[in-house]
Amino acid sequence: MDAEKKLEELGIILPVPVKPVAEYVPVKQAGKLLFVSGQDCKKDGKLLYEGKVGRELTVEQGQEAARQCMINAIAVLKQYVGDLDKIKQIVKVLGFVNSAEGFVLQPAVINGGSRLLVEVFGEDGRHSRSAIASNELPFHTPVEIELIAELK
Repeated sequence: MDAEKKLEELGIILPVPVKPVAEYVPVKQAGKLLFVSGQDCKKDGKLLYEGKVGRELTVEQGQEAARQCMINAIAVLKQYVGDLDKIKQIVKVLGFVNSAEGFVLQPAVINGGSRLLVEVFGEDGRHSRSAIASNELPFHTPVEIELIAELK
């Protein structure tokens, strides 16, 4: 599977990852596992959306935000490993959704990012996952996603 060719076919140009705004690193390696820090839905330096899903945003907008979070996470992986085909598989995704009170469709929102991983990495993109509601997220981002990937 040529992940970078698949990105090209999907019309996705990976951004240059932004530098952390606090005391952490974008990715940490432990053995063959890569732990990617939480990514928001910034595109060209600006959040695609702000606010709570279920109030200011629809599920579909939340899915678009999750997809952008995942594009940003893939960009972090690419910057770290140089070639995405060094990735054996995506192991785990943890998604947080800035949720309005009573909103319970967090799994549907995070699917926006999960689908992209399968599109790019095929069966190796299928992963375990948690989709969690949050009452607030940094900078008013509607979604934040982190992931764990395994190197070949």
